[in-house]
Amino acid sequence: MTSGTRDAGSFGCMSLDGREKAICRVCQFAFALLALLSAATLALTQETPLISGSLGFLQGTAGGNTTYMPVIMPVGVVPVKQRLLFETRGLFLESIRPKAGETYRTRLSKNVNYLQADWFANSHLTFVAGKFLTPFATYNERLSPIWIGNFQDAPLIITLGINGSAGVGGQIRGSVFSNNNVAVDYATFFQSNVSGTQFASSRASGGRINFYFPSSGFELGGSYDHMFEGLHPDTSGVHVWWEPHNVPLTIRSEYAHSTNAQGYWIETGYRLSRINGENSWIGRLEPLFRMQQTMRIHVDATDGLPAVDTQRADFGLDYYLPHETRIMTSYSRQFSATGNENIWKTELVYRFLMPAWPGRKR
Repeated sequence: MTSGTRDAGSFGCMSLDGREKAICRVCQFAFALLALLSAATLALTQETPLISGSLGFLQGTAGGNTTYMPVIMPVGVVPVKQRLLFETRGLFLESIRPKAGETYRTRLSKNVNYLQADWFANSHLTFVAGKFLTPFATYNERLSPIWIGNFQDAPLIITLGINGSAGVGGQIRGSVFSNNNVAVDYATFFQSNVSGTQFASSRASGGRINFYFPSSGFELGGSYDHMFEGLHPDTSGVHVWWEPHNVPLTIRSEYAHSTNAQGYWIETGYRLSRINGENSWIGRLEPLFRMQQTMRIHVDATDGLPAVDTQRADFGLDYYLPHETRIMTSYSRQFSATGNENIWKTELVYRFLMPAWPGRKR
């Protein structure tokens, strides 16, 4: 690992060495790109562009191997007039692993999670174009940001149906029907075959439909994905969520079945906010539990799932600090024919949200 002393009075990258200079230049480029995009739309917009995201420090130990990961996940949202919205999310993650005979082994990962334009025709129809998260099931779109998900690790079946998490193409989505009793929404997509590093995409199509019942906080949905490449796998899935309004309880679950594997996960959490209020020391605690399982149908080294049937139980305890800061801890026990292992995770996450500049009154 490169060592060096930073000049507290320097705001440039020239005084840094090696990897520190590379990280600094990546951050400068990201901020410059966002500033350029915001400036280009200033004359057209009456809304306020937003800069959001999270800073985190992740630590994990699995099978006796420990990894440290500082991470930045920025989000940019630029509305143009009333119907057009540009949005993007990136990921900058440094993986640091101790290695025998060396101080540390490090690796910097950079990724554009999505970069898309949304055109809101009406409440029933929205057109999306660009690189977007695949709308299959719920985890990929709703729980993948590090400031939202309750566990550091995604479920074992996360790769089923999402085509590498994102694709380049188009979506049509919106509300089918909505009243005080039920809300029905849908999303359909087509992704093209695109090569490249940040915008690689496989040709696929599919969709999702959700039924949400506001009075009970219950949601039921189904998803489908077909890939036109490789073995042409078909993947279908069902998700069930229950978040009652009068109880600080969450129950979330997904099941997915593909050509070569299937599996499920179910997660529940109960925040102790009813004990002396949510701002008391005990009211900031949220015990969590997640059970998950994958089952092999045929051997497939490309679907991202374990090679053999695997079961895993995750026990978590999150603590909500003031100012959008959270401490996440978990212990997992994984069982499979290739060997059992203990997994320990700890994470500190800070969520930020700010306008790019003061908004103007319409």
